[in-house]
Amino acid sequence: MNKNSVFVLDKNKKQCNPVHPAAVRKLLTEGKAAVFRQYPFTIILKDESTDEIKQLRIKIDPGAKTTGLAIVSDTNIVWCAELGHRGFQVRDNLSDRRVKRRSRRSRKTRYRKPRFLNRKRPQAWLPPSLMSRVFNIQ
Repeated sequence: MNKNSVFVLDKNKKQCNPVHPAAVRKLLTEGKAAVFRQYPFTIILKDESTDEIKQLRIKIDPGAKTTGLAIVSDTNIVWCAELGHRGFQVRDNLSDRRVKRRSRRSRKTRYRKPRFLNRKRPQAWLPPSLMSRVFNIQ
């Protein structure tokens, strides 16, 4: 199998072994299968399958900007994808809010003190931008 393998379900929506795209095209043109889902591309067979299912593993590579996902067999990569995070977008939005808030304080209006000493934070507190990254990677 290679990176272009197609996922297959049988008549009862039970998982079958991934198949090469050429075999999938043949099944679709003969009417023995139908498209079940576009992404990840999955077909559903019109009859039951008795093949023994190979063991597949999922591998996850967490990163700061993207997380890599892969489904692998013992010898080959069956499927792979990259998942982009919003971490830096969240950080930029928070810094924009901070700049606007500080500009409001410096306008020619009555003085508005920055309030930061009257708030208590939980013991294991992290900034929202970092929490967003943590939640994206988990």
